[in-house]
Amino acid sequence: MTAMASFPGLDRAAVERIVRDIVLAGTDTPPSREVAVRAEPTLVVSISARHCHLTDEHVEKLFGPGHTLTPMKNLYQDGFYAAEETVMLVGPRRKMLPTVRVLGPARKASQVELAFTDGISLGIDLPVRPSGKIAGTPGCVLVGPAGAVELSEGVIRAERHVHMSFADAAHFGVRDGDRMSLVIKGGCGTVFRDLLVRADATSKLEVHIDTDEGNAADLDHAESVELARQH
Repeated sequence: MTAMASFPGLDRAAVERIVRDIVLAGTDTPPSREVAVRAEPTLVVSISARHCHLTDEHVEKLFGPGHTLTPMKNLYQDGFYAAEETVMLVGPRRKMLPTVRVLGPARKASQVELAFTDGISLGIDLPVRPSGKIAGTPGCVLVGPAGAVELSEGVIRAERHVHMSFADAAHFGVRDGDRMSLVIKGGCGTVFRDLLVRADATSKLEVHIDTDEGNAADLDHAESVELARQH
């Protein structure tokens, strides 16, 4: 048996304790590290059917004094809804769409959003515009149960776009006003380029395309959808 070396000022028990602590320190399992992994945001792609937004003034002209919009169904974005109210839209050639849904809440400027084929049937050359950018756009007549409103401008084909929060924008490496692509895979798979990024503090991740675009891609039977940055 090998004799234990002597250490001045330390007894055998103290030396054994020091050796044991050193050995145990060398065999301890390193503390685990928690790695934060951000989950992939859930993407919703919605087909935006023809609809209109109205000012409070136009709501009253179309549906009667003191009338306010009646929510029928909440939309995916918080605070927005499809209303019970609908209007008739009359184009420049007296052609019409008998039922155009009103979306709420009321806005500062009235606006009508149609698909390309709607414009053909009405005789309106629809400009592609971001929502709210209506200067210089065509107008129409809206007819409700209590009256009519003639819009001098405001009829557009809404530019395809994606709503997202600032956190989602950081995840994809984009900023408000950037452009992305929507990749739809399936029997009629396609890629829609130049989606306008609309980022703010509260929006949920949602792409809006119109009925023509959704039907062309057979969105209802798509196998997958994903967003990609454009370079």
